[in-house]
Amino acid sequence: MDLWTAFQAILLGVVEGLTEFLPISSTGHQIIVADLINFGGERAMAFNIIIQLGAILAVVWQFRSKIIDVVVGLPKEREAQRFTVNLLVAFFPAVILGVAFADLIHEYLFNPITVAAALVVGGVIMLWAEKRQHSVHAETVEQMTWQDALKIGCAQCLAMIPGTSRSASTIIGGLLFGLSRKAATEFSFFLAMPTMVGAAVYSGYKYRDLFKPEDLPVFALGFVVSFIFAMIAVRGLLKFIANHSYAVFAWYRIGFGLLILLTWQLSWIDWSTAQG
Repeated sequence: MDLWTAFQAILLGVVEGLTEFLPISSTGHQIIVADLINFGGERAMAFNIIIQLGAILAVVWQFRSKIIDVVVGLPKEREAQRFTVNLLVAFFPAVILGVAFADLIHEYLFNPITVAAALVVGGVIMLWAEKRQHSVHAETVEQMTWQDALKIGCAQCLAMIPGTSRSASTIIGGLLFGLSRKAATEFSFFLAMPTMVGAAVYSGYKYRDLFKPEDLPVFALGFVVSFIFAMIAVRGLLKFIANHSYAVFAWYRIGFGLLILLTWQLSWIDWSTAQG
């Protein structure tokens, strides 16, 4: 592994870790950064699967106590059973649409222009969602109903459009559907576990021929970096949302998306030919 390859692995690991659970679209940032550093092709596809697993492991570690409590209490405790049902209900819409349309979306929408447009539109929606009057009926994830979970699961499907952000779709969806900011954020984290692991397993099996033994050092480096920075991002976000709204992330999305569109319109960078 040469220095340039190591730098690419570290940079993309940092980007994945920091953006996966913030409502700013990890996929969108990966597409843009990977294009800028010329990291693409089949190797990049396999690499992205690995670093996503690093990020999700950070969430599993962060919420390990809750996960253990649910697993232990599942046979007898009503609360653990309802929580598990809610996760499964929220998980299945993305499974159905993902299997049906993932290849088409990847072929036609995985490019920086789509990402930039989705960042801007999503940012505007986030600002609107934050400013509207909230009617909260679920302060914690334990108070959620299966109907709440289904609505959030459907909202998560919007994240199939690169630049939309899985966490933004589920968190803002949660706010619109009557969850508190804390409950919406935590449920987004929990829903990420089966969603991301399922996507990684599906993609890993589908593209299993892309994994080469010689790429192991690069993948391992990206995995570790992604885990570390995802842990930082998750803990930071949980502290941030205790006293702040998501408006700062909305303005970041809008500014970043407009910057990409501006550089494209002025022909500074030919984003239109770039593919994720």
